[in-house]
Parts: sequence; structure tokens; C-alpha cells
Amino acid sequence: MRFVAAVLLFASALFAQERDFLTADEVDQIREAQDPNDRLLLYVKFAQTRLGMLEQFVAREKAGRSALIHDTLEDYSKIIDAIDTVADDALKRKVDMSKGLALVAPAEKEMLGRLKKIEESQPKDLARYQFVLKNAIDTTQDSADLSSEDLTTRATEVTAKDTKEKQEIESMKATTKEQAADKKVAEEKKSAEPKRKAPTLRRRGETTLPGPDAKPPQ
Repeated sequence: MRFVAAVLLFASALFAQERDFLTADEVDQIREAQDPNDRLLLYVKFAQTRLGMLEQFVAREKAGRSALIHDTLEDYSKIIDAIDTVADDALKRKVDMSKGLALVAPAEKEMLGRLKKIEESQPKDLARYQFVLKNAIDTTQDSADLSSEDLTTRATEVTAKDTKEKQEIESMKATTKEQAADKKVAEEKKSAEPKRKAPTLRRRGETTLPGPDAKPPQ
């Protein structure tokens, strides 16, 4: 009972924040861990904590648990995404990630099995969080595959993807500049065109408009 109470207290503190997927203490731990390998291990620890909470929520049929399960699954998936982001960023900077990923890969496979077990148990309120549960399973599977991939191959893929994204950004910038230049040319051309005279009510040869007492020409 004490453990369950602690889990619920932890969950309340977590969701009291504005839906940040990490607690303030976890954010501090991440900031202190400068080595990407150490950050990966922290994120694994945080993911396992969320998974433990999920199992507790699923085990106890309590009013309002569906929302807690839903939000915890979302936070879990974001933590797994963070693992991939940290690893890819480090690989782009040529950091050796063999230590961290060697521990991440088996941990993610273990967590994947636990998520599938929750899905297979078919909780009564599964429909309320089935989508995010499926997303968590898929996210974990994809991350586990990446973590198990050969580091040289993954680093090459990450570099190629980064290069492609940079090229696309530069292409978009060039297109925007061209559009701006074309617009400027069009505006300059328009301003250089002779202005059309405003229509007049004067008769040919008149220099002023006839007054109200003016006689028509004979």
C-alpha cells in the first residue's frame, strides 16, 4: 500500500506540472549529466519509472485511472524519443555512444515486452488509451531497433539525414529570397510605369470647368 501511495503521489506531482514529460528533479539530473552516454542511462531509468507507474495503474481499477495511464504513456513515449535524439545528436558530433547504447538496447526490449503484456491483458478501459499504448509500443520497437543497429551504419545514416535536412533548409531559404527579389522587381516595375491621368469632365479646349451660369457654346 505504501508503494502504491508513493506511486500516486509521484504521479500527482508529475501531472501537476504543465504536461512536461520530465519532473523538475529529472530535468536537473539531465542537465548535470554532460556525457551523452550518462544521459541515455538516465532516460532509460525515467522510462522504467513511468512503466512501473503504468503497471500499477493497470493493476488497480480506480476511478480516473484512464487519464493517468494515457498521460503516463505519452510521457513515456517522449522519453524514448529523447533517447533517440540524444544518441543521434551525439553521433553527429562523433561521440562514442557504444557504452550507452549497449545498455539501452536490452532495456528497451525488456520494456517493449512489458508494454505488450499490458496490451494483451485487455484492460476494461483500454479503448480510452489504446492509441497512445500502440504508439508507445511502436516507438519503443523503433528505438530498440536503432539502439541495436551497427554504430557505424547508424552514424552514416544520421549524417546523411542531417545533410539532406540542411540542404532542404538552404533550398527553402533560396526560394524565399528569389520570391522576395521577384516581388521587389515587380513593385519597382510597377512604380516606374507612367501614371494614368484621372478622368476629367472638361470639354476639349476648356481649361476650367464651366460654372453654373455658363452658357453652352454657340
